[in-house]
Amino acid sequence: MNLSKKALMIYPSVTLEITAKAKEMKEMGINVIGFGAGEPDFNTPENIQNAGIEAIQSGNTKYTATSGIPELKKAICQKLKSENNLDYKTNNIIISNGAKQSIFNALFAILNPGDEVIMPIPYWVSYPEFIRLCDGIPIPIETKEENGFKISVRDLDYVLTPKTKALILNSPSNPTGTVYNEDELKEIANWAVKNNIFVISDEIYEKLVYDGHKHISIASFSEEIKKLTIVINGMSKAYAMTGWRIGYAACDEEIVKVMTNIQSHTTSNPCSISQYASVEGLIGDQFIIEEMKKHFIARRDYMVEKINSINGLSCKKPVGAFYVMANISKLKGLNIKGRTINTSLDFANLLLEEGKVAVIPGSAFGADDFVRLSYATSMKNIEEGLKRIEEILK
Repeated sequence: MNLSKKALMIYPSVTLEITAKAKEMKEMGINVIGFGAGEPDFNTPENIQNAGIEAIQSGNTKYTATSGIPELKKAICQKLKSENNLDYKTNNIIISNGAKQSIFNALFAILNPGDEVIMPIPYWVSYPEFIRLCDGIPIPIETKEENGFKISVRDLDYVLTPKTKALILNSPSNPTGTVYNEDELKEIANWAVKNNIFVISDEIYEKLVYDGHKHISIASFSEEIKKLTIVINGMSKAYAMTGWRIGYAACDEEIVKVMTNIQSHTTSNPCSISQYASVEGLIGDQFIIEEMKKHFIARRDYMVEKINSINGLSCKKPVGAFYVMANISKLKGLNIKGRTINTSLDFANLLLEEGKVAVIPGSAFGADDFVRLSYATSMKNIEEGLKRIEEILK
């Protein structure tokens, strides 16, 4: 078939491939422990559920403005002001069908064919595909585990060209849990301003930060960096609202207008019911966030300690999000259970088929020496899953 060349150059998701295989095994009655989850295993808080129900019963089930309802935009502006020291008006806000759409809209709005977008490795799986779909060129920067998977201004200077248009910065990070501190962010902000580079700041995990670390938005340092920054956030991770599909972007009004035009011809407005429920999420009781964090910290600590006790595996303790990147470089080239481990996908298939444990191969994130494990699952599952991995590697 004579199909779209642009669409055909998009790589299939390795994450979905492993997830689909694990799901198929579960449907066959096989007890699979899944460490692939990119969502909290908690239900949406009751007050948010009730706000969604009330929206339905009140008849708020019609089209809204493409960029979202005024009530939610105002709540987002209040949140950004009080929590992130960012002063935006409602015309600086666009609400989309999840943060994923917000990022795509942002890239579509700023990129021209051949523009380059810098992204640190490991990166979230969709970043390079978004960039390609928008006719841009992804420019990956290798990071080192011993440096906390962070980029520096020296790294940025090394890949800077006249075609560099934007940097995608994800802090806290999926998949590494990396959180940039104030000094590091200021250096990156100064570099962006000096070189007139857009920063797409993906802050979806901002509330899931641990051990005294603090999330800071790079847009908060000056008007110059704020004008260049597109802040991305949403309701999915902090409020256990992944299925409600609400994300948002905060940025210069000119960019918002272009993003709104794009959205108007693709999806139109995000779900009206979800928008009204999100207002309650932002202005209502924030108790659920602290409760989730307590569980995530306990799970993370157990997972990190256990992984580092398993022969052939190691990891650093992440300070954000809910993932651990386990280093498998010592296993490469070894024969385990009759299988030679040459890649992270080889190892992920070994664990799934022999141990009935699903992990995400690091190749999905551009980092083949690792696999990603999510601790957004019960402690019981974590204990059992890591026990199975340990038995395979003994």
